[in-house]
Amino acid sequence: MALSAQQISRWFNSVKLSSFITATQCGKHFQRPGRTLLLGFSAQPQMSSDNCFLQWGFKTYRTSSLWNSSQSTNSSRQEIGSGQSTLLPCMNEQTQKTQKISNFDSELSLEALDDLPPVSPLQPVSEEEAVQIIADPPLPPDTFTLRDYVDHSETLQKLVLLGVDLSKIEKHPDAANLLLRLDFEKDIKQILMFLKDLGIEDNQLGTYLTKNYAIFSEDLENLKTRVAYLQSKNFSKAHIAQMVRNAPFLLSFSVERLDNRLGFFQKELELSVKKTRDLVVRLPRLLTGSLEPVKENMKVYRLELGFKHNEIQHMITKVPKMLTASKRKLTETFDYVHNVMSIPHHLIVRFPQVFNTRLFKVKERHLFLTYLGRAQYDPTKPNYISLDKLVSLPDEIFCEEIAKASVQDFEKFLKTL
Repeated sequence: MALSAQQISRWFNSVKLSSFITATQCGKHFQRPGRTLLLGFSAQPQMSSDNCFLQWGFKTYRTSSLWNSSQSTNSSRQEIGSGQSTLLPCMNEQTQKTQKISNFDSELSLEALDDLPPVSPLQPVSEEEAVQIIADPPLPPDTFTLRDYVDHSETLQKLVLLGVDLSKIEKHPDAANLLLRLDFEKDIKQILMFLKDLGIEDNQLGTYLTKNYAIFSEDLENLKTRVAYLQSKNFSKAHIAQMVRNAPFLLSFSVERLDNRLGFFQKELELSVKKTRDLVVRLPRLLTGSLEPVKENMKVYRLELGFKHNEIQHMITKVPKMLTASKRKLTETFDYVHNVMSIPHHLIVRFPQVFNTRLFKVKERHLFLTYLGRAQYDPTKPNYISLDKLVSLPDEIFCEEIAKASVQDFEKFLKTL
């Protein structure tokens, strides 16, 4: 194991520090009368070999202190000289001890240095230590696209042939780790066969897997169990295939969650089993998305817009997207249709598609009909125009049959707005 100069230097410093601590402890327990040499320590007239080892630990500090004290008065120099003469026999013994320790240090096993803590990157390094540091080889450049792995991964190559868009998948940080660990024959092929048996066509696999590549991490038996649960609730194979295509993450949810969601819509909306099933077939995202928008919109219809419970049932079974539409869109559309166009609640309930139409389209056609004097939405009067025809017809048919004008006239009018 290669050791840097900085690690070895730190090891020797730790040895000196341990010697300093031992010296302090010994000084507290074995104090004898003697002349003061350093602050907090006494120069002993006679010292054992162990005490001489302590003196070795303080050699640098004592030398500095004696040098500085030599600049003081003559009486101080005599006192220090007396202390030095007292310690002189021990200094010779100390020199021998130092040589022995140096030889001992050179013979230390490098395994003892493995326990040293790692060097902090913030610790200053001297120039001498810096030139002795052995740098690790540079890491290869990071890749940000899965295309860099396509030439080396059979799995990615076959996914591309299926139509999977890797540029969309790689936006997810866990996608590369998942796909590169998988073996096409062992992990992916069985999932593809399952999806084809379910009713997903070959030209639909690429789009599906691009959205839900995580299905490869699912256990095949769990996927079959979830399909079996839907079949037990009288969902046909065609309906299940349609739901999986429109809500790619449907099979990633447990049977318990699917059952709770179906129960919520049946209870909250007070729908029959058949109407609940038809609702989620038309909008399967109700089973996979958040329930908060649904709960919020139900309150909006009842409390803010003033619809009755049976009216809400009728509208959402015709236009399921009303359950997940934004609150702002709902309130703005209702305010314009009800308060500006003067259309009552019961007519809006008959044509709830107006909530699924862009508001600017409703405004443009209403203003054009008002300009022509044909904005008549009362079914009890002649020339009645229903909301359904107002919002669902293309411009050509709307102008010809409803407005009784040309498309060019309609376009010229829009330029004046």
